[in-house]
Amino acid sequence: MTLSPEQISHALLEAAQKAGAHSADAMVVQGTSVSVDVRKGALEHAERSEGTDLGLRVLLGHRQAIVSASDSSPATLTAMAERAVAMAREAPEDPYSGLAETDQLAQNTDYAALELFDPTPEPTPKMLQDDALAAEAAAAAVEGVTQVSAAGAGYGEHRVHLAASNGFSSGYARTSRSTSCVAIAGTGTGMERDYDGDGRSFQADLRDPADIGRTAGERAIQLVGARKPATGSFPVMFDERISSSLIGHLMAASNGSAIARGSSWLKDCLGEQVLPDHLSVIEDPHRKRVSGSRPFDAEGLPTQRRAVIENGILTGWTLDLSSARKLNMTSTGNAVRGVSSPPSPSSWNLELTQGDQSRADLMRDMGTGLLVTSMIGSTINPNTGDYSRGASGFWIENGEIAYPVNECTIAGNLRDMLMRIIPANDARTHLSRVVPSLLIEGMTLAGS
Repeated sequence: MTLSPEQISHALLEAAQKAGAHSADAMVVQGTSVSVDVRKGALEHAERSEGTDLGLRVLLGHRQAIVSASDSSPATLTAMAERAVAMAREAPEDPYSGLAETDQLAQNTDYAALELFDPTPEPTPKMLQDDALAAEAAAAAVEGVTQVSAAGAGYGEHRVHLAASNGFSSGYARTSRSTSCVAIAGTGTGMERDYDGDGRSFQADLRDPADIGRTAGERAIQLVGARKPATGSFPVMFDERISSSLIGHLMAASNGSAIARGSSWLKDCLGEQVLPDHLSVIEDPHRKRVSGSRPFDAEGLPTQRRAVIENGILTGWTLDLSSARKLNMTSTGNAVRGVSSPPSPSSWNLELTQGDQSRADLMRDMGTGLLVTSMIGSTINPNTGDYSRGASGFWIENGEIAYPVNECTIAGNLRDMLMRIIPANDARTHLSRVVPSLLIEGMTLAGS
């Protein structure tokens, strides 16, 4: 008989108790994924995987150990528990480890309201192949596209259950659907590539594959003839496709683990202004049909909507139980974990206040500068916030796109950069990180 994730998690807890664990938690992830890739009008690769991954964390006082497996047989569960307890006996003490108190646990864990699971039937491989072929054909039909290097479609379904000896037991299911395409324009050393893609929880929300392919092709041909831009100090606009990376750096610096280690350029900025005073960053894990939504975190605490930054002021850190205890604070319900790793803090869905101008309006106002649409590499000092990344995109003159550029580097300091951001109003609201194009005045640009 096949056991459900809930049954497996409780069997793991029972085995841990019998093996001598003082407390324990178990996570079980049962999933199916299907992916299809096409090339030159034919199927190139198809893959389907199904499996159940389980992880057990046991604690002996403040000593903890984690083991994982992909087999849920009774013998494996017993062996996992005995191995974990033996490992915990040899582990160093961590005074900040431990499960949540009962009064901290999420009480209402009904995930149905979040609409994370699409009840429509799983798409057949033929349906996925048709979507990939439609994207490829649309990209290839764009004049100037010399080849389509990749086109694919995928589907995933995962069920997660978390149970712990403190009484918590709950789970949820989510689905994902995606289509993507990469197009190449130009020839020889002048070849340029770009992409487009879409990922949703519900099949019905997914963009038309032909639109995805056409957009990938149009983006690729716009890059043909790219050259290095001038070197100097110029305004730089981060396109909406990559602007969320800046907010990602901000969230990494406000992560409780980094703060507890003292390795963050924001460590002394709690309660201080870190963004312009008309901007806020809202975290909301309860948005419907969004990948970053969930009813509870990886320690069984309720997730919550919160203003990470309110009117430019940093209001708090992103915390799990361990980092909160180290900082003498309260967890914000932001623990994540895999089956083979302990909980750690991470952010959920984020939204930056949008501006009242379009990207075209900001381009017109910036005059001469760089529109960044792609970045490679990363040199970021977590202690100082010094920032340097390779970039490509378009050179702007007199407020309009003049020519494509590549092989340049943009640099600055994140603390200064974020205080000068000017947002457009073009963010895609279905993404987990809703961040519009961002204009930053006076960045250092190294080109020709």
